[in-house]
Amino acid sequence: MNFFRTLLWWLLLAAFGALAWDLFSLDLGEVLVRWHGTTITTTVAFFLVGWALLWFGLWLVWTLVRLPFTAWQRMAQTQARNRLVNGLAALHEGRHARAESLLDKAAEEPALSTVARLAAREAALGRGDLVAAASQQAALSRHDPMAAALNTATILLEQDKARLALEVLQPWYDRNALPPRGLQLRGEALVSIGRAADAIVLLALLANEQSHSPEQLAALERRWQAAALRQAAHANELHQRWQQLPARLSEHEDVLLAYAARAGELGLEADAANALADALDRHWSENLIRQFARLPPAREDLRMARAERWLADHPTSPELALCLGRLCSRAHLMGNAEEMLHRAIAQGAGADAWEELGNVYTAQDDAARAQACYANALRNLRGEPARSLSGRSLREQIADEAVAEQRDEHGLPHLRY
Repeated sequence: MNFFRTLLWWLLLAAFGALAWDLFSLDLGEVLVRWHGTTITTTVAFFLVGWALLWFGLWLVWTLVRLPFTAWQRMAQTQARNRLVNGLAALHEGRHARAESLLDKAAEEPALSTVARLAAREAALGRGDLVAAASQQAALSRHDPMAAALNTATILLEQDKARLALEVLQPWYDRNALPPRGLQLRGEALVSIGRAADAIVLLALLANEQSHSPEQLAALERRWQAAALRQAAHANELHQRWQQLPARLSEHEDVLLAYAARAGELGLEADAANALADALDRHWSENLIRQFARLPPAREDLRMARAERWLADHPTSPELALCLGRLCSRAHLMGNAEEMLHRAIAQGAGADAWEELGNVYTAQDDAARAQACYANALRNLRGEPARSLSGRSLREQIADEAVAEQRDEHGLPHLRY
């Protein structure tokens, strides 16, 4: 690239020389200069050359006069850069006092002040000096108000003061001057105060900035969309938001769980159950079947029939056994509920299964077994082994753990670990 630039420069000089020769070869012209009684006559060519030499001489004198100051300025900039580098290295090594001292001196250079002040504040916090950290923050506010605003908003979000963070960022947002980090901080603040729907609008701005990888932007979109579903004020808003989601989002587990949880609270149990069931048909998930069981009963609750069909394909799923136990308990099928809950416990369902089994025994007025189940739930939460219930025969205990053999597409049995 430099070769072509140099060649172009020489071609321009050659063209200028050819033009000058064409102008002056036939007539050199005449320039008359009269100043304080002195008259000087010369040609145009010599006048132009003399004028250029005069300006070159003046530039040379000015450069020589400024040379000491330029050298001193360059030396100061070099020292400031070295202090910044050494200060950042000291901060990384945990030498906070040295880092703060070097960075504070590096901040005297205007071009390095923002980075140096930010790092000096981190060094002051590292050694627990809140007064020095506040001083660095104040100095940063005077030099670079936007950087200070971003720093302040981050601190306020960490302190769960999202509204104050929004107030700090608002002036820059109004001027369309927020950088990508500021847009993300604003989005996080909006999500925190229950305005996730407004935060979703910022995703397009972040995409235009190209500051996030596609994976990071997709994860941020899923989290904010899930928050918007959880924050839906009424059933119509929730249904509308769910219908507008693209398939890549509505089929994601986190978004689906957020929708199902909020739908259960707003009276859309049937819609939530259908969405969860369709997702479970596509891809099995213990988290989804857990939420499927926790939904309130719908007017026409068809969950038990679908769960029984899944049992043949997923006989070792503890959450599915727990789900069937809960559904049977709500249908007042206490014998079936007890059987499925014992199976869930044997498969490792844990404290939730013990608590649900205690509820079944409570409904049957079996206080002794109910208390034993609740105690086992507490033991399980503390990481202690559960105690076996009285009245359970060895045959019943073996039946709890017995499941149908599962084979893959080649006919080989799946091994359980």
